[in-house]
Amino acid sequence: ASAAPSAAPFDGRVTSLPGELRRAMTGRSWRPGCPVGLGELRLVRARHWGFDGTSRIGRVVVHRDVAAGILRVLRRLYAARFPIRRMVPVDAYGADDYRSIEADNTSAFNCRYVAGTTRWSEHAYGRAIDVNPIENPYVGSSGRTSHRASVPFLVRAPHRPGMAVDGGVLVRAFAAEGWGWGGHWDGVKDYQHFSVSGR
Repeated sequence: ASAAPSAAPFDGRVTSLPGELRRAMTGRSWRPGCPVGLGELRLVRARHWGFDGTSRIGRVVVHRDVAAGILRVLRRLYAARFPIRRMVPVDAYGADDYRSIEADNTSAFNCRYVAGTTRWSEHAYGRAIDVNPIENPYVGSSGRTSHRASVPFLVRAPHRPGMAVDGGVLVRAFAAEGWGWGGHWDGVKDYQHFSVSGR
């Protein structure tokens, strides 16, 4: 029997936003009046594992201050074979957070308010990321989720692929960068959400 092919090595890089992406973002995930300019944002391209056991290149937009840290997180997740469903800028979904979540898309920058407020989300600064949002739902004070596919994941044990859990590689990788996790919040839980500020 022939040996299984070796996995592609981790590949990742940080670049300024390409012109094509800037144009796609303008009027969608970014617009004049947002708390950061396009020049402050970076595109992180990195190899990640899918749920099907194959690797592919994903893309995420973050603030330049955190781009190197996000690359380190993705390197750790790749080494651990942690699966990420898909990772594309939220503009692929018209910058609609609900649609992006329904696609189980991992994304970061999106110039939007915290739901139900006029306060900028940490995503509006490019300093927060939502990972596998179907497997890691936002759970309101009612104990419910807005996404039908997330209902099985309201029960957080046993640990299934792609989930953020205390002591798991995903939570540990972000903690190593000093990021907070929404799974540690009191009251509501935002299991998908990691941010520099912890908010």
